Amino acid sequence: MSIEDFDLNDIKRRMQGAVSVLKQELGGLRTGRASASLLEPIQVDAYGTHMPLNQVATVSVPEPRLLSVQVWDRSMVSAVERAIRDSNLGLNPNTEGQVMRIRIPELNQERRQEMVKVAHKYAEAARVSVRHVRRDGMDHLKKMEKDGDISADDLERMSVQVQKATDETIAELDQTLAHKEKEILSV
Repeated sequence: MSIEDFDLNDIKRRMQGAVSVLKQELGGLRTGRASASLLEPIQVDAYGTHMPLNQVATVSVPEPRLLSVQVWDRSMVSAVERAIRDSNLGLNPNTEGQVMRIRIPELNQERRQEMVKVAHKYAEAARVSVRHVRRDGMDHLKKMEKDGDISADDLERMSVQVQKATDETIAELDQTLAHKEKEILSV
């Protein structure tokens, strides 16, 4: 093994995975505006299995405070409606045939503060995930040095690069959180 065997890009890719997960989770937080991503986390009991809502219906945003869900299979309408009601998003679909209209209610200040707390929990989980990736990378480097595969100077140089990648990713997570927080709190 040599210093070339250490893949910094793999570490960066794994850290970006935490950013992607955070963005997906934050997309599911309601901000008072309709967004198709609001329904992404919803799983529907369809055809004897759990399926994402977007695999049984089309979600669109015809108005700023209205979602429209077009269910493809007529037999799935009640399952989709039940999944939306049971999703703990506080949404109540109004069903007409295979189309559901979901009004997005205005958020009060107390509910906005709860949403911000949830967003902070998501961000902290992402930070922890990034730190785990950093620890894995550092452990790998230390093992390589201990085995005599790299020098102490290489260890130091690569450790600085891993830390730099970690700092950049954490900054990106914080920026994403700040943007979502501003979106939630803006009236």
